Amino acid sequence: MNLDQERQAIRDELETMRDQGARRQDLSLHACKRLFFDLGIRPSMAAVRDLTQTGSASDIPKDIDHFWERIRNASRVKVGAGAIPKALEDRAGELLGALFEEAVAHARVTLDGEREEIRVQVAAAEQRTRDAEIRREAADETIKRSELRAEAAWERVRTLEAQLSSATTHGNVHQEGLQATVRRLDGENDALRQRLDSELASNATLRDRIDALHVELRQSTEHYAQQIKDAVAEAERRVKPMLVELDSLRSMAATYQSGVRDASRKEFDFIQQIAAAKARGDRLDAQLREQSDEVDALTKEVAILRGQRGIDPAIGSLLCSLVEAGRLTSDELRVIGSAADGHVTLPARCPKCDEGEPELSKVDHRFELLCPECEHSSGLGESRLAALGQFLSGDSSVSPARRVDTVR
Repeated sequence: MNLDQERQAIRDELETMRDQGARRQDLSLHACKRLFFDLGIRPSMAAVRDLTQTGSASDIPKDIDHFWERIRNASRVKVGAGAIPKALEDRAGELLGALFEEAVAHARVTLDGEREEIRVQVAAAEQRTRDAEIRREAADETIKRSELRAEAAWERVRTLEAQLSSATTHGNVHQEGLQATVRRLDGENDALRQRLDSELASNATLRDRIDALHVELRQSTEHYAQQIKDAVAEAERRVKPMLVELDSLRSMAATYQSGVRDASRKEFDFIQQIAAAKARGDRLDAQLREQSDEVDALTKEVAILRGQRGIDPAIGSLLCSLVEAGRLTSDELRVIGSAADGHVTLPARCPKCDEGEPELSKVDHRFELLCPECEHSSGLGESRLAALGQFLSGDSSVSPARRVDTVR
């Protein structure tokens, strides 16, 4: 039983005596007895007042003096006349004196040893303090460098966002120009189609007229065949204008075919222009996607830097290796907190069964590593680093909790 537990037991005894109606002086005497005989502590006003929780600054010293008086009275030996010879008393006194001197020498040696041990502990503590100060300065320098890198990354992100905005605006302008060109070409194409329809209608009319003239020609030929000899001159006079008109109709048909060919050529040129504009739009879209991918990658990099909270990767890896080796205590992990959680790498296999793949879950802002095969759990930890240390060491202070938020 350590000193704190012994003091708590003394308080419980005093509380029992107080419930039984004991007076303040009895409580103080009992506290002095336990301190002196059981704990080896010289009774003082502060120690007695801490145990009894009663008595004033003038009453407690009186009770301590009364305790010492009772000790002296109990240790005083009353010797009757002639009970012990004088020589025996002298030898007994010398023996007691020698025992006292030996006890004092032993106490001094013990005190010197304890003082030397305390000096060694103080020197070691000072060395650890200096080492911690050096590590703190190195961590501060690392944090400053990380902040500078993060600031540079943010500046690059802002630059890329500006370039993306400019490219988007430029692409929108080109897209609007392309749409205007397409609308203009569509209008011209519709006009050409209408003109082609009108030309086709005119051609159909001409063909009907030619057919009618052919019919009339056959009729005239049959009609004048009977009167060829008598009306050759009349026939020639009537046939010549008809031949002239037929030649004009043939020239009109040739002109129409030439116009159709020109319209086909213009339509082909318009189609080529539309294809070139579409290819240019596709190139702009590809460039926009590439810049968007680059911005997404930088955004992920910034998110990772935020998760690492400015801790150098070397320090994060060092902390993880110390946790895996079991060289960090729970108090040290509590001091580190979640600052190094961005560098924590989950183990690939469970240390218990070597088969399961551990899963990290988050419950009420606390973390837990759990093996789905053997149900080995780290218990709830204040950070990922603490959960990793408990999982690898097999130290689980709480039972596995229900997984509500699995962190990959």
